[in-house]
Amino acid sequence: MTEEEKEEQNVVKEDEDSDEDTEFVIDFTTSSAINRVGLKFLVVYIPIFWFSGLVVATLWYGYTTSPVPWIIRLIFLPLLLLGFSFLFIFSCFFLSKLLLIFINLIHFPKEGIFRTEKGDNDFEFWQLRTEIKKITLWLIRNWPLPWIDVIAFRWFGIRMDFSSHLNDAWCDAEFISFGKNVTVGQGAAIMSSMIVGNYLIIKKVRFDDYSLVGGQSTIAPGTHFGEDTVLGAVSVTTLNQELEAGWIYSGIPARKLKPNQYAEMRRDIIHKVDVDEEEKVETEHEVNID
Repeated sequence: MTEEEKEEQNVVKEDEDSDEDTEFVIDFTTSSAINRVGLKFLVVYIPIFWFSGLVVATLWYGYTTSPVPWIIRLIFLPLLLLGFSFLFIFSCFFLSKLLLIFINLIHFPKEGIFRTEKGDNDFEFWQLRTEIKKITLWLIRNWPLPWIDVIAFRWFGIRMDFSSHLNDAWCDAEFISFGKNVTVGQGAAIMSSMIVGNYLIIKKVRFDDYSLVGGQSTIAPGTHFGEDTVLGAVSVTTLNQELEAGWIYSGIPARKLKPNQYAEMRRDIIHKVDVDEEEKVETEHEVNID
């Protein structure tokens, strides 16, 4: 066999290997990295930043031209800069909310499976909503106060209260509801929408009371966590997966591991043990852990 024939065989083998590899490749992305964002969606940042900057500039002009002695203004300058940064973020937040209200009046968000094509209203408006929310959430999450992002999520439409925690976790900003005392671990990703191939999937994600998501886990659209359900770290749920209440799940994909023996379904009951008599007594007690 000549050297040219050997080279041709090697090229054919490489092509076959590449074809086999592409069979396992999924064109997948989330709202944190939209793969087809055009400049027309990024244009909405201009009015948000422009008007927010005007608010800050107006107050700065009033501060610099005030009759207060310069030494007093210099003393309070660090505090003023901190306040201006908060004012800029809040102005962006407020203007983003106004834009979202206007956009939702034109095309109301809905669940379903849609084509990722130009001209598809559901896909186009989903991209627009995501871009508007993403910049504001990024600004708020870089603010020193750790609980301020809860206010942003609530204002953008997520149902949750201050008893739930998702610090340092990625979370979509629509079609997600949290019960009481829901904990999301560091690095977890909660997705109510994803793009697979040429389709956009939008499904609501629900977390019942006292559910827990381990760190670095991924929650797929349509997932429902039952009460006192635990998902272990580095686990992945599947589309529309139902996680039964009071169970611990783990793995890729997530599977039942064992019952959650630490879940107290009746938190108003206290177990008292009499060591001498070797008896266990249940007594009701008023508790307030919310």
